[in-house]
Amino acid sequence: MPDIIIQLVYFLGAILFILGFKKMNAPNTTKHGLLLAGVGVLITVLITFFHHDINTNYLLMSAALFIGAVLGFVKANKTNSESMPQSSALFSGLGGAAAAAIAAVEIIKLGPLTDIAKYAALLGALLGCICFSGSLVANAKLKGIIKDTINLPLHHWINALVLVVVVTFGVAIVLNGNNFEINYLVIFFILALILGVLILLPIDNDDLPITSALLIAFSGFAIGLVGYALASPAIMIVGFLAGSSALTISKQISNSKKRPLPSMIFGDEDSAKSELKKTRASKNIKEINANDAASIMALAKNIIIVPGYGMAVSQAQHKLGSLSKQLINNDVSVKFAVHPVAGRMPGHMNVLLNEAGISHTLIHDLEDINDEFESTDVVLIIGANDVTNPSARSDQSGPLFGMPILNADTAKNVIVIKRGDGTGFTDIDNPLFYQSNTGLIYGDADSVLDDLLSNLKSI
Repeated sequence: MPDIIIQLVYFLGAILFILGFKKMNAPNTTKHGLLLAGVGVLITVLITFFHHDINTNYLLMSAALFIGAVLGFVKANKTNSESMPQSSALFSGLGGAAAAAIAAVEIIKLGPLTDIAKYAALLGALLGCICFSGSLVANAKLKGIIKDTINLPLHHWINALVLVVVVTFGVAIVLNGNNFEINYLVIFFILALILGVLILLPIDNDDLPITSALLIAFSGFAIGLVGYALASPAIMIVGFLAGSSALTISKQISNSKKRPLPSMIFGDEDSAKSELKKTRASKNIKEINANDAASIMALAKNIIIVPGYGMAVSQAQHKLGSLSKQLINNDVSVKFAVHPVAGRMPGHMNVLLNEAGISHTLIHDLEDINDEFESTDVVLIIGANDVTNPSARSDQSGPLFGMPILNADTAKNVIVIKRGDGTGFTDIDNPLFYQSNTGLIYGDADSVLDDLLSNLKSI
């Protein structure tokens, strides 16, 4: 096939990917955007079979595509709302691993790469390895396999030393041209993988959403750099676009938490976080039942619903959608307040609410809705702990201090649905639960919302 046709298809694939990304900005066009981006990637992959550099590798390529597609399809279909962040971390890690593997092949086969292309391939391999091993650690943290942060003595200095050694071996590989020792490349990859683990081990649980976004950025940039080494504009566009988008999300989250991005990535060994112990307020909790809560909500003129990870765990988004429709039918003004770091990954709550068919016009960001809480009759919180914790405003020694929160505590009435008596992801108690205007309903969010809906219909 003429090269011009292949390049045109690559260009078309890149355009579709860009358009797909654009449509992912709005919840009501997200599915269309995913379809466009998927088609763009698909035609780019398929046209590669006709590339003049492909000789007799058709069977190997077909087998790899088939195995990857089947495994990805099965994994995606088995992923529920609760495990979505873990799967996201795993998939981004595999993207980084693929980029690193391609970079290794390009270096080993001693092809006609310029020194700049070799440096790009090795930098892509470094980012890909960090993304892969770091994603495995993030996955383990999200699953609760690794429960605590792990700080080695002089941890940051160890990270810096490993990075310097990795870069040194990378430079040596390029400077030695085609005569480099293969052991150099092996050491380069091993140390790069170790660096990914070392970077993620001290990350606090409450910083995992931004870490997940950053790992996706690393994966995207790794793919883009390898695309440069391969002289493939389509791969470059896809990789750098994905990386830039994820990096932008990371920056937005760091801004929302009022913390510099480097401190969230590398942590702070002197931070008061490591000294803070979980505390339990001495005040009593006011426990209410679903009937009481339904009566309060039925009398309200306006309600703000704050979803959190507890909703995802219970997969209660559909029941929440039904509850909101019932309230709207009862002439109650309903809005949803979504904090940027609610859940375990960026956009987690938006995805679930969209899945439940909740109109994007009802969903509001922190900045847009925070001033409305004070005049709100009822705030319904579903498994959202840290993002509603008032101690973020007052406790200067706490890990949440300075992070903008949803001002749910200023509402006239607050109803909180909790699975149990535990704390949030940061392991910090929430004074909101002990306020006189707060009532707690203990139980699985899905069943509690079902009870609320039944009581509302009977009123």
